[in-house]
Amino acid sequence: MSSKPHPPLMKKHSQTDLISRLKSRKILGVGGEDDDGEVHRSKISQMLGNEMKFAVREPIGLRVWILISAVGFTVMALMALVFPNQLYEVVFEEQLSTTCLSIRLYGGALLSLALILWNGLYTPEKIIIQWTLLSEACYFAVQFLVTSITLIELGILPDGAMLLLLSRVLFLVVTMGYYYHLGRKVKKT
Repeated sequence: MSSKPHPPLMKKHSQTDLISRLKSRKILGVGGEDDDGEVHRSKISQMLGNEMKFAVREPIGLRVWILISAVGFTVMALMALVFPNQLYEVVFEEQLSTTCLSIRLYGGALLSLALILWNGLYTPEKIIIQWTLLSEACYFAVQFLVTSITLIELGILPDGAMLLLLSRVLFLVVTMGYYYHLGRKVKKT
């Protein structure tokens, strides 16, 4: 058995020929402009689209707001977990007569929300940021309602509680403003 040497491989000149390459790209449908005026460099980018379309236009100060919220929630959670009696006294200006278990549970819930906010701070995904803001807004609304009802039942209106209620309304408005702005459709110009 003798093996015959194979002839040398012939290099195709059509790959280096500019006209042939342009024809191939035209047949594939890449290299030209599409309906939106975008020039695609490959079939993959043409099929997947331009990722700049999906980039989130964040409102000014959104990340700072989420950072402030995350720090605030974390601090309040730690205060509720470690010093439940003092936290109650600051808001309602009276001694806590019942067990401090409920305030510690409140601290645990706040810590869970704080973790969601910390996650929302570092994510680039619009939907996660929206859900983070919506969670925060729901918390502010529920806390406003619960605190208001409690104050009405107790028949007192301490300054600390009034400040808490006003701050919750302000925080709710700011959070819903960011949520609304983030959810708007961007108009093509």
